[in-house]
Amino acid sequence: MMTKVVRWTPMNPVSLMNEFDRLFERPFTRPAAEWNVALDVAETEDNYFVKATIPGINVEDIEITLEDDVLMLKGEIQQEEEVEEAKYHLRERRYGSFSRSIRFPMAVNGDAVEATYTNGILSLNIPKAEAVKPKRITINAN
Repeated sequence: MMTKVVRWTPMNPVSLMNEFDRLFERPFTRPAAEWNVALDVAETEDNYFVKATIPGINVEDIEITLEDDVLMLKGEIQQEEEVEEAKYHLRERRYGSFSRSIRFPMAVNGDAVEATYTNGILSLNIPKAEAVKPKRITINAN
């Protein structure tokens, strides 16, 4: 097997600054693609709590389903129209469709799920099914 040897020549500071300047001459764009939503999932004795950060979307564009103890979040953030006269230096805001699913390790009560959306945070309160909640057994003393 033959290995190619390439000579490394360090860039002089002027060339480095020119490269940096050219970096801002091109707009940064992200292609529209499906992306995952970041979640926090917490559990208490009676409930699961799920929080998702989904800024910049109308609540009507979020779809939440719960089937067979699998929670599915779906939606799409529309890309804003580009300003044709403007020269973009940076474009990092996400757009496009997203989806995320989580399977709960025990049965949950899908009929009693509460969902709120405030300041870009989707919060879900998902009660555990009554059959799986721990039952306290009292002891009768004689």
